[in-house]
Amino acid sequence: MSSEPEYDDLTRDIAEVPAVEVITTVAVHLMSAAAVKCGLAEGGDKDKDLDEARKLITALAGLVTAGAPEISNFHAAPLRDGLRSLQLAFREASLVPDAPGAGPGEKFTGPVYS
Repeated sequence: MSSEPEYDDLTRDIAEVPAVEVITTVAVHLMSAAAVKCGLAEGGDKDKDLDEARKLITALAGLVTAGAPEISNFHAAPLRDGLRSLQLAFREASLVPDAPGAGPGEKFTGPVYS
């Protein structure tokens, strides 16, 4: 008999995972990917791709805006803070700034100012 844990022991049935955990986990993954694409990660400009960052930030804004009423302010507030930080980082990284309200995700959040 192997001392290795069984695969089933290492995974959780998706039915057991609360919705708030799924939503926040997806949001954190979107935040992480957007940060990398904004050039904020260890790779810096090497990984910077503002077109990709725009898509990720917009998706994050939609998720956070739609999910916030469902997950409570306790969980939504840090996600909103992270989203706003990414929107500001995108604005700083962009050579041609978007008009207020036209930045990534701002159709969901409203204009973001520094």
